[in-house]
Amino acid sequence: MPDKLNLSSIKPAAARKTRKRVGRGMGSGKGRYSGRGIKGQKARSGSNKMRPGFEGGQMPIYMRLGKQRGSTSKDAMPVGPHRTRVQALNVRDLERFDGDVTPDTLKEAGLIRSTRIDVKILGHGELTKKLAVSAHLFSASAREKIEKAGGSITWIRGEPAAKPPKRRERKAVPPPEKPEVEEQTAEAEEVEEQTAEAEEVEEPPADEAPPEGDDES
Repeated sequence: MPDKLNLSSIKPAAARKTRKRVGRGMGSGKGRYSGRGIKGQKARSGSNKMRPGFEGGQMPIYMRLGKQRGSTSKDAMPVGPHRTRVQALNVRDLERFDGDVTPDTLKEAGLIRSTRIDVKILGHGELTKKLAVSAHLFSASAREKIEKAGGSITWIRGEPAAKPPKRRERKAVPPPEKPEVEEQTAEAEEVEEQTAEAEEVEEPPADEAPPEGDDES
């Protein structure tokens, strides 16, 4: 920095870049189309006001993709109004405590920033101490490790209800019904059998003598 500061020695902290001077004739280096190319939407005035994601009027990418994930689906990835924030801790982080573990003790130890945000205990690591842990949420593995070490867990807002399975069980397909032709054929066979049984006549045995009134004279 010069010893004497005056208007002739003042300089910007970073070198300035000369702006592009367009519309100054053919000899300016940016003549005729002023760097905008030939025709098209971006060659017109106001082309710098197009919003981000604008694709020239065609169906944009965020509308072509599926809608099952987003702010309108509570079961999908938490986005928008259904976004949830939790502070995650692993069971290995609880090894430093003795006795009761609450969000207040976690904040005093510097493991969480605020007690106004829910705390979730995850199951990464090992736990060898018997602790009584109070938190908003527990993973299945964390619950198993805490109880295995002889400790207990307490749900601050109560244990959440189990979610029903998303996949529905498929009902068994009933067996196909017999066609009418087969039913009619079976009925005709039964009728024929009954008729044949009715037409059968029992013949008298050969040892039996003829009746008295039938003697030949």
